[in-house]
Amino acid sequence: MDDKRDLIRRLMTQNTVWIAILGVLLFIPAGSLHWPAAWLFLATLGFLGIVGGFWFVQINPGLLTERMRPMIQKGQPKADKVFMLVIGPVSMIWLVVMGLDQRHQWSDMSSGFQVVGFALFILSLAISFWVMRENTFAAPVVKIQAERGHQVIRTGPYALVRHPMYDGAIFFFLGVSLLLGSWWGAAITPIFIGLFAMRAVIEERTLIAGLPGYQDYIGQVRYRLLPGIW
Repeated sequence: MDDKRDLIRRLMTQNTVWIAILGVLLFIPAGSLHWPAAWLFLATLGFLGIVGGFWFVQINPGLLTERMRPMIQKGQPKADKVFMLVIGPVSMIWLVVMGLDQRHQWSDMSSGFQVVGFALFILSLAISFWVMRENTFAAPVVKIQAERGHQVIRTGPYALVRHPMYDGAIFFFLGVSLLLGSWWGAAITPIFIGLFAMRAVIEERTLIAGLPGYQDYIGQVRYRLLPGIW
């Protein structure tokens, strides 16, 4: 029980800090707190982050603990450490650009596109929760989790593509860009697609080398991110 209470405290603290950082990176460049779409984004992300976290405290505290660990870890391939060092600053730039877009009104986006963006944002979170529900080894970094009995997952979204979490992440960046009314944010999304495609290759090299059965899984599920394409 004490372990669960500690996990909940860490969850609440980490979630609050992340939402605060996102808010700073959006509202300071925007020069105003009057940005309803940004408040909707932060409130939804914060609320579902807490709800989802409480759910995983009950059904899979080990995975939640793993996902709250640092982004740079022992046993993580050097290429994945480089990925983390790149995607962090790119994500910050993406947020700041959207804040500046809001300040200077560079984009002229209809509310219909923003509604589509919110739907994609929710879809991205749903995919992420589905992935984590199906895959207890869905760590935030690339590594073999021998101490947790790491094995190949072939069910749920993993029966469709080999890296469904990255699909969810791509929907997240595109959806949030549209929700916040920023064509400039949407224009940065292809960079994230390229980064996640590169990471999929990095991850597969690690899994093929160290996870029994992964090569067979590749033969069963042909596509990494897009069924029928790649």
